[in-house]
Amino acid sequence: MRTSSPDRIRQLTEQGFWGSDTLHSLLADCAQRSPDTLAVADQPNKAALCGIDPLRLSFAELERFSAQLACQLLNKGITAGDRLLVQLPNIVELVALYYACSRIGAVISPIPVQYGAHELRQFAATLQPAACITLGDFRGEDLAARAASALADCPVWALGSDIGGGATVTRDDLQNLARHSAAHPTDANDIVTLCWTSGTTGTPKGVPRSHNMWVAIARNTMEAGDYQPGETLLAPFPLINMAAIGGFLFPAALLGATLVLHHPMDPPLYLKQLQDERVTFTIAPPALLNQLAHQPALWQQGDFSALRAFGSGSVPLSPAMIDTIEGDYGKAIINFYGSNEGISLFATPATAADAETRAALFPRLGVAGMPWQGRAHASTTTRVIDPDSGREITTPGQAGELCISGPAVFDGYLDHNGEGVFTADGLFRTGDLVEIAGDPPNYYRIVGRCKDIINRGGMKISPSDLDTVLEGHPDLAEAAVCAYADAMLGEKVCACVVPAAGREAPTLAALGQWLLERGVAKFKLPERLEVLNALPRNPVGKVVRGDLQRLITEE
Repeated sequence: MRTSSPDRIRQLTEQGFWGSDTLHSLLADCAQRSPDTLAVADQPNKAALCGIDPLRLSFAELERFSAQLACQLLNKGITAGDRLLVQLPNIVELVALYYACSRIGAVISPIPVQYGAHELRQFAATLQPAACITLGDFRGEDLAARAASALADCPVWALGSDIGGGATVTRDDLQNLARHSAAHPTDANDIVTLCWTSGTTGTPKGVPRSHNMWVAIARNTMEAGDYQPGETLLAPFPLINMAAIGGFLFPAALLGATLVLHHPMDPPLYLKQLQDERVTFTIAPPALLNQLAHQPALWQQGDFSALRAFGSGSVPLSPAMIDTIEGDYGKAIINFYGSNEGISLFATPATAADAETRAALFPRLGVAGMPWQGRAHASTTTRVIDPDSGREITTPGQAGELCISGPAVFDGYLDHNGEGVFTADGLFRTGDLVEIAGDPPNYYRIVGRCKDIINRGGMKISPSDLDTVLEGHPDLAEAAVCAYADAMLGEKVCACVVPAAGREAPTLAALGQWLLERGVAKFKLPERLEVLNALPRNPVGKVVRGDLQRLITEE
């Protein structure tokens, strides 16, 4: 599967921004150069999470394990171009599966373990997967059974019993793999992952990304975080999107770095891994960094001398937190802003020295006259436009839609007609509202969204998706959800409901249970309920979510 045009491939290759490296070729290079170096390590509580013993694999061992998985996939009928829906936490087997899919040319489509039957059916309807790979047990829940009930026409394989496990690879299996590789040579411009974004319609949108796109975003991340060869990286965010794939999986392969896994977020264990694994770089949720800044005893009880810096993002950072972590603890903070589509902005101590700037502003990459240096600035173009007219905005303080292009940006959504996704000259319309800021005006400030996505601690939730499900509740005449502010997570979900005639509105707990019974993921459940006489609508009858949000804020 390939989405990039020959002209785009030629241009970016000639400019030196795209090359010939694939994910599995990077692993092969690491295995040849440093076969005994630790490549990937599970968190120590893996067995308690999913009943599988933790692994610590060198680069040579990881290459052999990924070859074993590749052989098993071929034996099960998976071939080049097939799409695999994968629902796994951050475990070594998931890392090896990325490499295995890369090796045989299959497309891996990872989704969060929090997603339920409702989301699985949505993804499968668009993806048309050849199989689904998940777990028989994750924290007491049978993900494989849930997937099998939701995906009637798709084989579901449980890790450890159906695939992976201790199955031996024969010489015939390896010869079959070699023949397959010769018949289906992989290319750096082939699609290797198909990640997902909620979109504004409630229908999941697939984001195909090639090896070259991932390498480009990894190099931007490495530049921002000053990654060095042989480092130890701790990945606490799920390996399903830009933050973890572009921030950890590909950089580890590019640099021969050790990748330490963590998931789901467990702050005491996370801090213990930081210390015990001698981690040099990691990302952390803003809420955890705020906690560390406010409670020095948490920091002082461990030895974090190996750590160089923290990355963070998804919501505006606290300047006071940055001052404390950097001034008192001596660890740099890098503020990242990105997306599966390929947005890649960052503010570092070098580009935004003071905490107030770095907490909320991002350098205007690729804009003429800016003082920025480096690969990301040279390869990226950004622009602000009026969302309605498309007119470019150059006046500071005036909000407009951020548009971006470059080697890290995707070519378009899966099976989408492209309408409204790109500008006439090929910049991706992010749907994010920014304004030019700073003195001099060398930065962007994120001020909102053109889209109605709710950002709950970095997990994106489509309001219209929940609206559609709630419309089927027998006790409700109208229902819509919107965001409300939360100090720890940034935003949470509020359900605004109008009871049907002669009915009483359900309680918040009852509404949540009703949504769970319909397969909605737990993290999407409303955490606030407002009962109204009517929902605010425009003249054509559409719910005005902004008015709804203002209404509940006033209350």
